[in-house]
Amino acid sequence: MTHPLNTATTAPTGVYPGPTGKSRVLFLLDLQDRILNTLQPLASLLARLFVAQVFFASGLTKLRDWDITLMLFADEYHVPVLSPAVAAVMGTGGELVLPVLLVLGLGGRFAPLGLTVINVVAVISLSEIAPEALQQHITWGVLLAALSIFGVGQWSADAWLRRWLAR
Repeated sequence: MTHPLNTATTAPTGVYPGPTGKSRVLFLLDLQDRILNTLQPLASLLARLFVAQVFFASGLTKLRDWDITLMLFADEYHVPVLSPAVAAVMGTGGELVLPVLLVLGLGGRFAPLGLTVINVVAVISLSEIAPEALQQHITWGVLLAALSIFGVGQWSADAWLRRWLAR
């Protein structure tokens, strides 16, 4: 009995010898790819949910007490170019709208790119940032970069729309 991945021509009494040498390595690499590719939609969704909840919660906090938010943008956050009031409205609006788009996977890479801008502005607008806070921003930035580069995945409104429009 022979196997297409096996270069041997015989096997004792019907025992499947399995791939050997280079064929075995290729088989294992292919198996690994298939398993990890199957997990991609879930990983993308989990990354979207994780990042979205952080930014959405921040936006809700800003809405709860708008006077304090305006004071923070005037005194604490030094957003370049924009006035504190405009920066507060744009930042809060982005933190509330973009996470919803991200969770739904609607608008593809627009939401992760927009949240990346908010993330970068948050880091550069603070005169002093604690190392732990900076590490959180880096983590969010890496996840947003991956979602921007690789897309929001198959479990998204965009993927559903593409499939629906292709029919």
